[in-house]
Amino acid sequence: MRWTSQTKAHPETVKHLQEVLQVDYAIAYLLAQRGITNFDEAKNFFRPNLEELHSPWLMKDMDVAVKRVLQAIKNHEKIMIYGDYDVDGTTSVALMDSFFAQFYQNLVLYIPDRYAEGYGVSYQGIDFASAQGVSLIIALDCGIKAIDKVAYAKEKNIDFVICDHHRPGEKIPDAVAVLDPKRNDCKYPYKELCGCGVGFKLAQAIQEKRGKDFEDLLPLLDLVATAIGSDIVPITGENRILASYGLQLLNTRPRAGFKAIIAQSKKKEFTITDVVFIIGPRINAAGRMKHALHAVELLIEKDEEKALQMAKDIELFNNERRTADKSITQEALLQIEENQEQKRFTSVVYQENWHKGVIGIVASRLTETYYRPTLVFTKSGEKLAASARSVKGFDVYNALEESAEFIEQFGGHKYAAGLTLKEDNYLAFKEKFEEVVKEQIDPQLLEPELVYDLSIDLTDITPKFFRILKQFGPFGPGNLSPNFLIRNLKDTGYAKAVGKEQDHLKCTLFQDQTGPRLGGIGFGLGDQLKLLSQQKPVDVICCLDENEWNGMTSIQLRIKDMRPAVN
Repeated sequence: MRWTSQTKAHPETVKHLQEVLQVDYAIAYLLAQRGITNFDEAKNFFRPNLEELHSPWLMKDMDVAVKRVLQAIKNHEKIMIYGDYDVDGTTSVALMDSFFAQFYQNLVLYIPDRYAEGYGVSYQGIDFASAQGVSLIIALDCGIKAIDKVAYAKEKNIDFVICDHHRPGEKIPDAVAVLDPKRNDCKYPYKELCGCGVGFKLAQAIQEKRGKDFEDLLPLLDLVATAIGSDIVPITGENRILASYGLQLLNTRPRAGFKAIIAQSKKKEFTITDVVFIIGPRINAAGRMKHALHAVELLIEKDEEKALQMAKDIELFNNERRTADKSITQEALLQIEENQEQKRFTSVVYQENWHKGVIGIVASRLTETYYRPTLVFTKSGEKLAASARSVKGFDVYNALEESAEFIEQFGGHKYAAGLTLKEDNYLAFKEKFEEVVKEQIDPQLLEPELVYDLSIDLTDITPKFFRILKQFGPFGPGNLSPNFLIRNLKDTGYAKAVGKEQDHLKCTLFQDQTGPRLGGIGFGLGDQLKLLSQQKPVDVICCLDENEWNGMTSIQLRIKDMRPAVN
């Protein structure tokens, strides 16, 4: 793993921030790295404010979208709320249902079946809408490429309002309205909203048009924060404001469904990281193992007892998911070895009976072993379906575009995508994709990079420093939790490997005998125990977090990597 220093902050900016904010050098430095140059910018950063949200009317087609929705309400039309089966899609459907529940009930909720229908808008969903007498579909977190499906719906006298955040193709569907900040002709100032965020902007505009208070929308923000965290969108600008307020809500007045999941986790305070690793996988598990409507039902349930039972059911789905992803990952790694593909630029694997619901997770797991663009295929009806994952700095979506001659359809982002192709094209696609990646990728990107923000000493880590650092959150892409390089650390002699498989490292470290000692945890670093046991100094890159033990909370180093000290 290569260690890289983050872009250095400008010394004059750091000095100015130290003076106007009355903070330590390290805090001023970290703020300057984040592009903050003065008191007002720092104030906005530390105190995200809902008043800083952009007007929803700046989004292309928002006026026609609101007009069509209000017309449907006035005429008592049946509206279908249609969302994708992942966390962003299910929270979007729950958000729209919770919003409309206050004033309109003639709704049908629909999530496509991951296996029978696949990703996005489906003909089956449109047929179901038609049979139910639906005349307007609001599609959330999907639809930007559903050109044929929207045309098919039009033949059945069904209108579409699309709320999406994925990259459009060359053509935009002929819907009544297409809300997507990534449209080339959309002047909306913030481009990184998730699907649930776009849905929230539609709700905000409808609320304004109806002359109702914005404050009535605030109970929806726990859903938006969950989608932002789980969809791994940048936590900058509007997303940071929405996530910040949504997290406050999760920690103080969560809806019954979230309360039930949180109760099972026994954690005192939820961060975006907890959303990603505790809430997200459980909501996702419903769509992966059964049907995503289970997740929507949990998120809109108001009765706490019922929500607790639903959360228990979803916990069972999540346990099933864990078992499946572990066994498939082992099979996929074995396949790479048997095919002698360890030295390739890509990992592309296929087994017809692999569970479609976990291939995305397996693709992520494979990149932990072979750090390179990865696709995991399984059989899906008559075709093969795959989930793609990439490595930092490489655009897998573009690589798929270059390989499009062998693909039936695909969609997604720079680092994660989905696709389908005919089985006959699998081997040809596999070779083409390898060729494209080999040609395009900088070989340096095939080695994991660990970036640190700043070099500090253990004496810099005080309760006050940590308290201010926590206010840099919510953390995520675009505003990552700071990594620190700390040099010349020694273990007190009690380091040990922990965890079921002894794969994690627990230790207590110091820089000099008279200085502070801090506990450290290194997940997946159990094999580094031998390095510490030599009693020689080490350099570590870590971030700071809290350790709760026996009712006591202390600051600890979350160690990302370590190596023998460089003097």
